[in-house]
Amino acid sequence: MIIHVEDLSTPGADVYANLTERELRYSYEKKGGLFIAESPNVIDRALSQGYEPLSFLMEEKHITGDAAFLIEKCPDIPVYTAPRAVLESLTGFKLTRGVLCAFKRKDPPSFESVLKDAHRIAVLENIADTSNLGAIFRSAAALSLDAVLLTPECADPFNRRCLRVSMGNVFLVPWARIGESSDFWPEKGMRALKDFGFKTLSMALRKNSVAVDDPALQNEDKLAVILGTEGDGLLNETIDSSDYVCKIPMREGVDSLNVAAAAAVIFWELRNR
Repeated sequence: MIIHVEDLSTPGADVYANLTERELRYSYEKKGGLFIAESPNVIDRALSQGYEPLSFLMEEKHITGDAAFLIEKCPDIPVYTAPRAVLESLTGFKLTRGVLCAFKRKDPPSFESVLKDAHRIAVLENIADTSNLGAIFRSAAALSLDAVLLTPECADPFNRRCLRVSMGNVFLVPWARIGESSDFWPEKGMRALKDFGFKTLSMALRKNSVAVDDPALQNEDKLAVILGTEGDGLLNETIDSSDYVCKIPMREGVDSLNVAAAAAVIFWELRNR
């Protein structure tokens, strides 16, 4: 069903305008929460993983163009459309791919269920930048990590920018929050990882740091790589209670990498071979 709009007050189309990411997540709690996916490839990946679409918003040219296959897959879903300039003025942001889709969220899994059969995982501590978060998920999928855990203060993986940067790989990598409140991490969370048989590896610069290619790391059956927030890095309590502290050797004068770049390096080195 194609619906031409001049504003997004049209019932059903309001989710695309004037709602923050937080409002999408929490204002629709009775419906389980919503998220907005952008670009045909990301939308198609969400559909392939069983997420339920509510509506599309797209430029008119995409109805018979890049998004035609999506409309064919979802014949009963309303398609709101207008010229690009109108959509950008209504949504308040630039449409990089010209196609959006509103989805219902699923109930998130418990971290215990995510850890059950995992051997190589990433734990992301308080990472707030959604572009970095998306890039880490993309690397986690490409380099075959079994799961990603997020501390309670991490950004939302279903943020629109995170989904786009991850190329939809957020839908492919099992992930969960490790605890629902900030008092769970790090003490209770680190203990839970060890209860599941994981050795923990904190990425940090300390005198006792080992290099990423240390054979002892590769020989661990279950290993949790912990990466910290962009500014302050990992909490001291996290580092102090880790089994290993690890660094990426770099040329003199360069002390660190962006967290997403560091994640790609360590995931490659410690992937299951």
